[in-house]
Amino acid sequence: MIRILALLASLVLLAACEETQLNEAKEDLGDFNMRVSFVYTDKALQWPLSRAAETSEWNEPIERALEARLGRYNGAGKYDVAITLEGFLLATGGIPVLVNPKSAAVVNVFVYDVTTKTYLLKEHQMKIFEDTTGESAIIGSGYSRTKAEQIDGLALKIVDGLEEYMAAQHAEKGWFNGEGRPETATQTLIEPEVSTEPAATAAVAE
Repeated sequence: MIRILALLASLVLLAACEETQLNEAKEDLGDFNMRVSFVYTDKALQWPLSRAAETSEWNEPIERALEARLGRYNGAGKYDVAITLEGFLLATGGIPVLVNPKSAAVVNVFVYDVTTKTYLLKEHQMKIFEDTTGESAIIGSGYSRTKAEQIDGLALKIVDGLEEYMAAQHAEKGWFNGEGRPETATQTLIEPEVSTEPAATAAVAE
């Protein structure tokens, strides 16, 4: 039995991925420059079996990740970015090695081109799962991470996923390729509607 558990532990460690870092290298985002960002969390659903958390606890971590990752681009264009938190599950303690619940979140993201007054991305849903590394791979993040650490990690993964998606769209569809963008504009991204339907976020349980 001990040998079996040791083997399982070694396999879990091999499967663990590198943790997403705040200061990773920039992507190619063309003329992207984030004029303003919005974060909406007040209507997010907390899934059953999740650690208890107020939706307001997500705002600052997501805003911080947005500024760190997307606020560093200084292209000639002007774009507004919004993220709405639809639902989340913060893992509790499980059974080490055998059953390790994983924290997850579902968000809708919006990217608005201020100059053309059009959405490049509107209500694009993303399913985000926390990184699995070292200790959390064996005993689960419910034991190895505090609630704040779980939220911080997911917030960074949300913005990391958005940044990578935007880079892919820039390469494949020519997003952020405008030239000679004006420095000012009067219209701001329209406040997105946050879905309260369980179906919109039940995917996190998949």
